[in-house]
Amino acid sequence: MKALSFKIPKTTTDALIVQEDRGATFYDAFHQHEEIQISWVISGEGSLIVGDTVSSYQPNDIFIFGSNVPHVLKSSSIASHSHMISLFFTRTSFGDDFFDLSEFDEVRSFFDLFPFGIRVLSEKENLKKMFLDIKNEPNKLERLLIFLQMLKTLSQTRKETISSSLLKKKYSDNEGKRMAQVFQLVMNEFYRDITLEEVAKKANMTKNAFCRYFKKRTNKTFFEFLTEIRIENSCLLLSKEPDISIAEASYKSGFKNLSHFNRKFKKIKKNTPTEFRKKLW
Repeated sequence: MKALSFKIPKTTTDALIVQEDRGATFYDAFHQHEEIQISWVISGEGSLIVGDTVSSYQPNDIFIFGSNVPHVLKSSSIASHSHMISLFFTRTSFGDDFFDLSEFDEVRSFFDLFPFGIRVLSEKENLKKMFLDIKNEPNKLERLLIFLQMLKTLSQTRKETISSSLLKKKYSDNEGKRMAQVFQLVMNEFYRDITLEEVAKKANMTKNAFCRYFKKRTNKTFFEFLTEIRIENSCLLLSKEPDISIAEASYKSGFKNLSHFNRKFKKIKKNTPTEFRKKLW
């Protein structure tokens, strides 16, 4: 299996693919696929990367990733179990002109948000029931009717885009493999010192070439990306472990200097670590 171009398992007759993932982790390689993905995270938490943006995910999150939008859900080491139900389809799954019918005028503008990645903020209980109904419904016509109702509900929800820029570029297999290796290194080993020499070697490039390459494809420097991964991990520690100190959360996330951690945290999260924690507890 190539590191980035991921093929969704399906039969020749499946228009709507339903997939249930259970285990210690999700598929945690940076990847893209032709299908649009709608997912409900039932359990599990960790870092979420969509295109050029680093954030996090937690139980009861509902996401939509557009066609060929690069993304990864990287489970945290403190997550004991991961469980997710996902629906996959393309614009032509139900016929080349299906979503161009006038009956879909109400939801068509909603599709325009898919390339940014979407986090759904409302109607979650209603949507969770639909996920379960679709998963458990053996009749394909009934399943399709529930799915269409889900699309209508999703179009009417409060939502936020995840990526900060429109993801127009589809990665080639070679680019995908290179970026996936770099992302995998950072997500697995963010807690230690990672040098530019090391990551450039992983990408099989010189340091200068790698810096230009990474900035062009993510709209940020490598160390900005590394810092965002570390800050997201510190947020997870502070939210899940009430007895951990801010200094310890900083150290476990790869920061060697507490004042540096505090500055970066406030810049990215618009709050100090203490303010962030007070909002939680």
